[in-house]
Amino acid sequence: MRGLITPRRLAIAAVCVAAMVVCCGLAYWQWERFSAAGGSFQNLGYVFQWPLFGLFPAFMVWRIRRLDARRKAEEAAAAAGAPDDAADEAVPEPVPVPSRPVVTVEPVRAPAHDDEDDELAAYNRMLAALNARDQR
Repeated sequence: MRGLITPRRLAIAAVCVAAMVVCCGLAYWQWERFSAAGGSFQNLGYVFQWPLFGLFPAFMVWRIRRLDARRKAEEAAAAAGAPDDAADEAVPEPVPVPSRPVVTVEPVRAPAHDDEDDELAAYNRMLAALNARDQR
């Protein structure tokens, strides 16, 4: 097994700690703005939001490690020749996706009074041609 402390793990930990420190500093800055005479409740919302942003990199590291451990366990079970029933328990059944209904579109017909305006009639013929091309 690889060493517990590697340069890559140290860099990831440093990024997580730096993100938390920076975001807590921003939360403190927003608290100071909220406490000032012109502060608003929007600043108070940011006070709670910034620490969550700071925790996000650590959450992603935890989530990626968890998914990697699950993948390695599934590969080990497949390599050991575990029965298919054990693999089915680890992976949930896919949810069936309902099929989309078939929609039919009637072609656009030119209005009965095209002859009144030549420009409008040309525009309507162009639209009808585009629609016919899209229907093919």
